[in-house]
Amino acid sequence: MTRLSVNINKVATLRNARGENAPDIVEFALAAERAGAQGITVHPRPDERHITRADVYELRRVITTEFNIEGYPSPEFLKLVLEVKPEQVTLVPDAPDAITSSAGWDVIGRQDFLAPIVERLHSAGIRTSIFVDPDPAQVKEAARIGADRVELYTKPYADMFPLDPDKAVEAYIPAAKAAVDSGIGLNAGHDLNTHNLNFLYRRLPRLDEVSIGHALISDCLYWGLDETVRKYLKCLMPHQ
Repeated sequence: MTRLSVNINKVATLRNARGENAPDIVEFALAAERAGAQGITVHPRPDERHITRADVYELRRVITTEFNIEGYPSPEFLKLVLEVKPEQVTLVPDAPDAITSSAGWDVIGRQDFLAPIVERLHSAGIRTSIFVDPDPAQVKEAARIGADRVELYTKPYADMFPLDPDKAVEAYIPAAKAAVDSGIGLNAGHDLNTHNLNFLYRRLPRLDEVSIGHALISDCLYWGLDETVRKYLKCLMPHQ
């Protein structure tokens, strides 16, 4: 089964626009779980422009599914996740001022930096995923340095999908096979939505988890949270 993790960063962005606590991200996370989401993802950034450190601690207390924290492994980020101990940490190569993730790690070139971090997280009992482009060599290197999973960066897939779905997914198939052959798990995320998710799911049958934020939160404005989660879960079924 491919699990759906709802990224709630955009809910925090809306809340922060007024400097108050509406919408309440803790209540939203709990409502997403009740609707059927199998995980909650956050990406706290140094400037706290959406998810704050305080949010992370509050969410840890109440999430009953799976908590996934994404971020660049700065000393401050590592201190946070080692205190909170989520089920999964996803390491991303974003600069502090990045609007959103825009590329995967060069794991081959940064192995000396990433390997000790993976080991440190493992020592704390935290599953570790490395955000990568759909490149089998990078996937294999992530496995070699001890990552439990990789998360494939799917924006190139999403951009190409309306023009040529088969071409869009082409690079992802060998990358996914490299993960399976290396004995590690496979996640995916970025710009996935109800139009392109099922096709990716059917082409990558060993997909463990998708993390979806912007499109899913936007869809809630039209359909409501329960119906939106239901639609995304339906996309993670084989015969759609």
